[in-house]
Amino acid sequence: MITTRDLTKRYGRLAAVDGVGLEVREGDRYGLLGPNGSGKTTLVRMLLGLVFATRGEIEVLGRPVPRRVKEVLPEIGALVEGPGAYPHLSGRTNLRLFDAAGPGGARRDRDRRIGEALERVGLAGIDRRPVRAYSLGMRQRLGLAAALLRKPRLLVLDEPTNGLDPRGIREVRDLLTELNAAGATVFLSSHLLGEIEAFCTRVGVMDRGRLVLQDELAALRGPTGRVVLGTPDPDQVVGLLDGRVEQRDGGRLTVRHDDPAALNAELIAAGVRVTEFAPERRSLEQVVLEATTTSSDRVAAKEDQ
Repeated sequence: MITTRDLTKRYGRLAAVDGVGLEVREGDRYGLLGPNGSGKTTLVRMLLGLVFATRGEIEVLGRPVPRRVKEVLPEIGALVEGPGAYPHLSGRTNLRLFDAAGPGGARRDRDRRIGEALERVGLAGIDRRPVRAYSLGMRQRLGLAAALLRKPRLLVLDEPTNGLDPRGIREVRDLLTELNAAGATVFLSSHLLGEIEAFCTRVGVMDRGRLVLQDELAALRGPTGRVVLGTPDPDQVVGLLDGRVEQRDGGRLTVRHDDPAALNAELIAAGVRVTEFAPERRSLEQVVLEATTTSSDRVAAKEDQ
């Protein structure tokens, strides 16, 4: 669905995007992670033909971008850098104007699509209120409604839950899961680890313009070589395992062991009662911290001259 090769965008000496090789496959729920300023939005804008690359190749839905971007845009729903809207007009009217810019269709069909999109994002009850009266979260929902109008094959979303409360974030996640199950490929960028971990199946990590990591989320969150177990007999476990217990919190222990089945057999043979037993897996936070250097929001002090 999306492929880039050596994709680079320079602004003078600054490489906002540097040699990125992106691969988003059909049906993916792909999350592009990175701190603010890591190049995510610039990359997304290049995928949509809004910014021209300095070097490299982009292919979206099997066609080169930006050369044939007009052919692919009707099949893409996009939300980039927040929704654009005329603040004095209602949400419904803004969607009518947006839809009128696309391929034609009967007015009745357009009104039906607009109504369905507003309903799906939770704005049906305030669709005639002027957008200037919308909260940031409502504006974000309106942008999502615009992205859904034409039943896109590919959704490209930049920080889609910005401004939403926890319930709104959950609703958007459920909506995107539903759309993906119906056949849409979802590509979203975010700096929120929890958002990516809860929704995405494939992850890329940006750091200072480079794509430093790209893999299935399940592979990235591989076993750590430790087992977390709960037991009402923690002292017995500590004595039995002779130094392999790395952490103890009451009856919950973290044990260094690369063969959970063998450890389980050892505990059963010793008559240890076990209430919890699971291999420990790396968190996405650990993965990202290991793959990146420092936050792009952090600015080092200048040395005295």
